Amino acid sequence: MSFRAERDIGVLHWDPTNYGLSHLGIPLEVWRPSGTCRVLIHAGIHGEEGETTVALSRALRLLMEPSPHCAAVLAVNPDGLIRGTRGNARGVDLNRNFPTSDWSPSPVLNRSTMESPREVEFSPGARPGSEPETKALISLIDELKPDAVVALHAPLACIDDDKKGRLAHWLAEKTSLPLVSDVGYPTPGSFGTWGAEVGIDVVTYEFPLTDNDSLVRDHVPILAELLAGDASWF
Repeated sequence: MSFRAERDIGVLHWDPTNYGLSHLGIPLEVWRPSGTCRVLIHAGIHGEEGETTVALSRALRLLMEPSPHCAAVLAVNPDGLIRGTRGNARGVDLNRNFPTSDWSPSPVLNRSTMESPREVEFSPGARPGSEPETKALISLIDELKPDAVVALHAPLACIDDDKKGRLAHWLAEKTSLPLVSDVGYPTPGSFGTWGAEVGIDVVTYEFPLTDNDSLVRDHVPILAELLAGDASWF
């Protein structure tokens, strides 16, 4: 490792580049590695899961130089993040908008709380890959060609990887979260399914339902270690 983690002083120490624009015209930003991209970590694909963006930002701020092998996207869905909505500004659940063999035009049902029934409706998009945020992320991955992608979500408290590969095992060991092969319900058009169909390992890192201090204490150091690592988790 060519650099060491430092204390968080509240700023990111290097600049991102833009990889596209959201529906509302907000720049989509990626923090690129200094070397070959082995892993892309992305957060905020669901705008109501802002804790994923906060945690990944806190981890990036612990590094004084770019990660050697990890790229990071703090907000796949900045429009939704700003508005506090799960979907983007057009009401599309981006994690059901990827061009997969199981994409469905049916409304996406979600819970308003963990205890609520699935009755909140979102659109999967007019067609697979219809949204600018989806297209831009696919193009970024085509450019970076990472071996794996870690998708940050909340609050199912698990590490999800249908292959249960080395990176997933590493995260499960570090977090003490259960390693599972699926989240227990259908996810047509999801990023994970798209990744599997195009040959990219996708690990879904689901934070638990917790307070911000616990999230920073328990998960930010793991993300920082992943960012600052030498790809030994492969």
